[in-house]
Amino acid sequence: MTAPLSPPLSPSSLESSVDRAAGAIVGAFIGDALGLGPHWYYDLDEMRRDFGPWISGYTDPKPHAKYHAGMKGGDLSQTGIIMLHLLRSLADQGGYDETDFTRRLDEQFLPLLDGTPYVGPGGYTNHSIRQVWQARVKEGKPWGQTGGNADTSEAAERVTLLAARYAMEPGLAARHAWENTNLSQTDSLVEQQTVGYACVLSLLIRGEAFDEELSDKLMDRVRNGEIPFVAPSSIASSSTAAAAGFGFASPDALLLPSWVAKSATDPDTRVEPAWKVSQVYGLSCAIQFVLPAAYHLAARFHNDFESAVLHAVNGGGQNMSRACLAGAMVGAQVGLSGIPTRFIEGLADGPEIVRLAKGVAGAIS
Repeated sequence: MTAPLSPPLSPSSLESSVDRAAGAIVGAFIGDALGLGPHWYYDLDEMRRDFGPWISGYTDPKPHAKYHAGMKGGDLSQTGIIMLHLLRSLADQGGYDETDFTRRLDEQFLPLLDGTPYVGPGGYTNHSIRQVWQARVKEGKPWGQTGGNADTSEAAERVTLLAARYAMEPGLAARHAWENTNLSQTDSLVEQQTVGYACVLSLLIRGEAFDEELSDKLMDRVRNGEIPFVAPSSIASSSTAAAAGFGFASPDALLLPSWVAKSATDPDTRVEPAWKVSQVYGLSCAIQFVLPAAYHLAARFHNDFESAVLHAVNGGGQNMSRACLAGAMVGAQVGLSGIPTRFIEGLADGPEIVRLAKGVAGAIS
């Protein structure tokens, strides 16, 4: 058998990876909260009228806002609140325990919903979570039969935490990402892109560069059997995938990041200003629109957390998810130590999030 591609890190490299894992976790929460005020403006002229020419930090939703009305700048959306339940579970259990996480949702979260969009914590309940509520509460289905057909990126935002916790164990990171995604979403494209994102994030935490070589490194791990990403029936099969019980028809989700990274740094295809990447890939909520734009910003601003998340937010549309994913990936590159303190200080539940992130990140060895 081929030797694993991820040998143990040196103490200094491990320390840097712990900082990057914590940065990924905290960066995701910051991006979520930054998007709360100007969330879902598809008319960018209207967004500029309401928030000015450049959004530079946390903002309150406007009184006439359709989404998140009455909340305050720095608050978490409902997706962020679910992420916080997962982060607490990871910290308390020392790793991913699906039974503990879903128990928390059963006891502390789902009872606050009624299956409609505007009832529940965070000011808005996404389609995928309304489907979970319907399956779990109204129909009494067990967890594992609660996933629906929503094509959005909420699962990708959650699995940021799993990719951070299991960055040194990429096979586990991929498997737990797949398991967690299926709690709310079962569309094959969503699953593939979400697990692919988790694989990307785990490599960034290990210190790999977000460049046009990243996909080759991911594919090396697929061929090595370290990431059971493709099913045996696919054109690039891995025997490990059969044993792992999951896989996808193709490795395309692992090829996308480097294509996007190459275009993001190519002067002949430059997007200026960078927030217009949302118009290149699409403003709406589907993961195939949100994730490539986040990849673009994470590659272009690999060492500039502020620029990445603010361009994500100023692009409008589903800017909350775009900023959450970009914040995680750039947080993974600059580390918690590289995130400007003003974003941490303005974040609701910031002290708890940072404390838990450091604890979860500290367990990655």
